[in-house]
Amino acid sequence: MDGPDVPAAAVPRGSAPLVLRGREVGRDGRAVRPVVMAVLNRTTDSFYAPARLPDDAAALAAAERAYEDGAEILDVGGVRAGHGSPVDEAEEIRRVVPFVAAVRRAVPDLLVSVDTWRAGVARAAIDVGADLINDTWAGHDPALVEVAGAAGVGVVCSHTGGATPRSDPYRVEYPDLSDAQVTAVTHASDTSGGDGRDGLLADVVTTLRAAAERAVECGVPRGSVLVDPTHDFGKNTWHSLHLLRRTGVLAGLGFPLLMALSRKDFVGETLDLPPEERLEGTLGATAVAAWLGARVFRTHDVVATRRVLDLVAAVRDEAPPAVALRGLA
Repeated sequence: MDGPDVPAAAVPRGSAPLVLRGREVGRDGRAVRPVVMAVLNRTTDSFYAPARLPDDAAALAAAERAYEDGAEILDVGGVRAGHGSPVDEAEEIRRVVPFVAAVRRAVPDLLVSVDTWRAGVARAAIDVGADLINDTWAGHDPALVEVAGAAGVGVVCSHTGGATPRSDPYRVEYPDLSDAQVTAVTHASDTSGGDGRDGLLADVVTTLRAAAERAVECGVPRGSVLVDPTHDFGKNTWHSLHLLRRTGVLAGLGFPLLMALSRKDFVGETLDLPPEERLEGTLGATAVAAWLGARVFRTHDVVATRRVLDLVAAVRDEAPPAVALRGLA
C-alpha cells in the first residue's frame, strides 16, 4: 500500500554554469559537478605554509598532482593577499608567468587562473595561455577587466567593501537596511533584515552585479564571468558567516558563483583554530555552499574538497554515485 503523497524536498537552484574556452567546466554528459580550483602560491609568505611553492619543480609537481586529484582549474598567485614584503609588478610577473607557461605545456587540459589585481600581470599571463584572471581586489586596476575582455578569457569579479590590495579589515560596517530595501536590491524575499548583515548582502549583490555586467561589456563571455563574495576581504567573521548562509541569493545573480572558503580566518575564528587545523571547518562550509548552489570552489585541499562536492552533487541529483551496488548485487 502506498503511503501519503509527500512533496519532494526542494533543491536550491544552482548558479549559472562556468564556461571557459568554449566548454562547460564540470559537466560530463548529463552529470554536473561543482568545479575545484586548486590554490598554488608562488610565494614564501602565504598564510598557509603548504601552499607556498616558490620552487619551480615542486610547484609543477603540485600542479600535476592537483589535476590528477580532480582539480579542473589551477589558481596561481604571486603575491600574498595580506600584509607582507613588497612585490612589484616585475617581480610578480617573474614569479607567475613562466610557471603558467610551464603548466600549459605539462598539463594542457588543466585550466589556469592567475590571482592578480594588476592589468600588466594579467596581460603577460594571458599571453602565455592563462584561461582566467582572478581579480580578488574588486577592480582596483580598472584596466584588468578590459585586458581579459580583449582576450576573451574569464575573469573573477569580487567584493572587498572598498578595501585596497593587501589590506586587512578593521571595524568594517555596512548599513542596516530594512527587509524592503534589501529585497529591492537582491530580488530575494527571504531576508533576515534588521541586523546589519543583509546590508552587507545588498552591497555585495550590487557590487558583483555591476562588475559582472561591466566585464561582459568589455568582451568577457557571460559564462566566463565568475562572481565571488570574497569572504574575509573587507569583512569580519560575522559578515563572512552571513554571506555563507545567504549563498542562495548570490547563486541567483545569473553568473557562475565562486566560493573561496579554504582555511580562511572566518573558519578559524568560528572554531578557534589555526590554518593548519581548519580542514573540517572548511569542508563543512563547502558542503553548505555547494548545497545552496555555488559552482566553483577555490581550495588548498583538492582530494577532500572533490569528495565533498561529489557527494553534494549526488544529493542534489546532479551527478550519479560513482558506484551503486548496494541491494542490487
